[in-house]
Amino acid sequence: MAGAGALAVSLGLCLCAGQLVAPSAASAAPIITAAASAKVTPSVKSSISTRSITYGAKIKVTAKYINPANGKVITSGTVRLQALRKNKWVNLSAKALSSSGSVTLTGEPHVSGAVRAYYVGTPTYKAKAGGKFSVTVKAPGATKVISEAKKHVGSLYKYGAAGPSRFDCSGYTMWVYKKAVGKSLPHKANSQQKYGKSVAKGSKQVGDLIIFRNGSYGYHAGIYAGGGYMYDSPHTGARVSKRKMIGSNYVVRRLV
Repeated sequence: MAGAGALAVSLGLCLCAGQLVAPSAASAAPIITAAASAKVTPSVKSSISTRSITYGAKIKVTAKYINPANGKVITSGTVRLQALRKNKWVNLSAKALSSSGSVTLTGEPHVSGAVRAYYVGTPTYKAKAGGKFSVTVKAPGATKVISEAKKHVGSLYKYGAAGPSRFDCSGYTMWVYKKAVGKSLPHKANSQQKYGKSVAKGSKQVGDLIIFRNGSYGYHAGIYAGGGYMYDSPHTGARVSKRKMIGSNYVVRRLV
């Protein structure tokens, strides 16, 4: 029987209950798994509407995706507009590809940095990032005004002075608006209340010019800092500072 067993193995037969039995075709056939079709890596062409914007403005990134294997456009899948923030890509907007294989994405980046179009992929196509575009976001006028106002905190008051190291109240506001946003003001609080756009007290914003009045006469000028505070050069012996607003009889003028 040992000889018969060896013979059975060599012939691919099964020795069952002393009889040689050929295995069934199903059990003898090797199991073959079809390899999944490899995904195609798209090619992409992308462009951007502008590389420099003012804070609050929007950009547009256009991208077109093509199957490099046959030259046809890709019409399925979603593309995201992403911005690089602290070494991570964050989504600004998303849109599905059109029948032309292209998409135009709109976003509002609030800080300078890189942006890109990113195709998320499908069962047929691999994910694919478009080229990176560097976008510069210019600070809004109000931010520039406050930034300039802060630079002079600690400067001594001096009557009739308009910088660079000493200021009276209107000399301070005159200096700040000129340096920050190029707005020229006269060196007198009463005259400054006639400049810019009149704004209701309840609608005042950071960076607005505040003129305090006695009746209708403007006697003191400051720059609104938000939360009921202002930057100003108060009086003799004091220094430029951020402090609580000093009264309720005032007008608000918007220069930026």
